[in-house]
Amino acid sequence: MLARQRHDPRTTLEQARRRFERWRRKRPASSGGMGSRIPEALWALAVAAAREHGVNPTAQFLHLDYNHLKKRLRAASGAARLNQPRAAFVELPTPSHHLSPCTIELENAHGAKLKIHLANPASLDWVALIRSFWDTPS
Repeated sequence: MLARQRHDPRTTLEQARRRFERWRRKRPASSGGMGSRIPEALWALAVAAAREHGVNPTAQFLHLDYNHLKKRLRAASGAARLNQPRAAFVELPTPSHHLSPCTIELENAHGAKLKIHLANPASLDWVALIRSFWDTPS
């Protein structure tokens, strides 16, 4: 029987710290007394740690600039959101004379919201309503 390993959150940060320290020891010095830029692979590691442990604890533990790490985390989060698929098609039930009263809530890409309570949903032109709402800039 295999023993179950517990995930220690400090383990991830400790591994990242060791990689940063190794890079800092080996990095070539550039002119002006400052070292070379942090490689993207290390920034990706720092962003992953910040996502899991928070920006401030990660920045302190890895000796990174808080604001720079925060910007990178926001950029990575924004890129992840942009890569998520968006709904391209929404199927609505075909209106019939037997529909009960209902409430419809819509939100467009600009953040505008529309909420309608319908006593007789069969009397509504669904396509025209949705098209006019989504095609109107807020």
